[in-house]
Amino acid sequence: MTSLETPRLLLREITLADAPGILALDSDPRVLRYVPNRPIATLEEAAKIIHYIRQQYERNGIGRWAVVRLDTQEFIGWCGLKLVDDSEVNGRTNYHDIGYRLLPHHWDQGFASEAAGATMRYGLEIMKLPEINATVRRENTASRNILEKVGLHLQEDFTEPDGNLWYWYGIRNAQGQ
Repeated sequence: MTSLETPRLLLREITLADAPGILALDSDPRVLRYVPNRPIATLEEAAKIIHYIRQQYERNGIGRWAVVRLDTQEFIGWCGLKLVDDSEVNGRTNYHDIGYRLLPHHWDQGFASEAAGATMRYGLEIMKLPEINATVRRENTASRNILEKVGLHLQEDFTEPDGNLWYWYGIRNAQGQ
């Protein structure tokens, strides 16, 4: 699995050593405000999430990466591509989804855009994916801005069974296979 470096960040495989960071992310209601995940409360639950991500690495050759600040070596969240092949979203499966999640004290500093931009370049230029998609709740304007900044375009809206309105974003790769 490849790691990526940007001017301020290292994107690398998530390991069990990242369990405290995953717990901090996935137990914070601010982080989970616009995602359907339920909060977790233990390192064991964080380890299960990491195990799932590591299975994606093995099965699909890609998965979410840990995002680490180069200046402090601090885990600040995750970002990366995921092959959605074990669920259906908006009537679709088997698509590459870009996602990101950062700890709140690292918001509004450009880290999510920096990580997402590097991830998009990797997916389009190195993996030569034919298309990359993302889903975002309508109310999540910050995430929508990041998706548009890194080149994705709003393609349609859809409603989840819970009644929430979501947007489907995508970009086709002119050079993809």
